[in-house]
Amino acid sequence: MEMLLMALCMSAFAVLVAALAFRAATGPAESAESVKPALPAKPAVPARFFAGRIPPIVPPRPQVPIEVLLREIEDHVRLEQAAAESFVDFPTEALLYCKTTSPLVN
Repeated sequence: MEMLLMALCMSAFAVLVAALAFRAATGPAESAESVKPALPAKPAVPARFFAGRIPPIVPPRPQVPIEVLLREIEDHVRLEQAAAESFVDFPTEALLYCKTTSPLVN
């Protein structure tokens, strides 16, 4: 019974300390607002502030024909497939970590 009363008294004391800390944390903020001088009002920002500065977006024109890019991708896929097949046929650690001869690198 004595332990229960001690725990009850300690809990009440902890609640009291927490309430005082909360009041101390929130109390001065209200009085500090009344002491601060009023800030001068800023002029209103015009609508679409950045509209005049940004040039219209023009999609970039491709520099290389699409056929050339597709051919490079197909060559890369063929080289990677050949490397995978050679690893499946003869799995070695050297083949696992060797670099590809393709100009396209991950």
